[in-house]
Amino acid sequence: MTNASAAGPSAWARDLHAHLTTHVEIERGMLEEYRSAAEESSSKAFGYLVNLLIEDEIRHHRILMQLADSLETMSLRPREEPEVPYLDFNRGDTQAVLDLTEKLLQKEQQDTVELKRIQRELRDVKDTSIWGLLVELMERDTQKHIAILKFVKKHTRRR
Repeated sequence: MTNASAAGPSAWARDLHAHLTTHVEIERGMLEEYRSAAEESSSKAFGYLVNLLIEDEIRHHRILMQLADSLETMSLRPREEPEVPYLDFNRGDTQAVLDLTEKLLQKEQQDTVELKRIQRELRDVKDTSIWGLLVELMERDTQKHIAILKFVKKHTRRR
């Protein structure tokens, strides 16, 4: 994204694009390090956990690329839709978006309670297995899901 003409990307867009693409390269390096670590270790537990990290790194890489591509689209081809869409929660039936969001939010909150119950049941094996860690990670994912749904709710009501 090097078009510096008056119609091209702003300095902010160029700087952000450079930051995003640089971070993509950092993520790529981390991904390779994780893959090597998983392959080199004789520990099945370590390999299992590192493979979970690899899945996250792959998703991070994809999201960063989508952000960079979307920024480029918005700056250089404003008539095209960016890969990361604009906030359009109010397109169509706003109440339907809010209703679905609320339904999903309730399910995630129920999941939080259930995962805490499972975590309590795993106390006896917390120092002899990775099960408790896996449930803790699912609890964190559930909190992330709740944050996403609250974002949708907030930005749907705002407009």
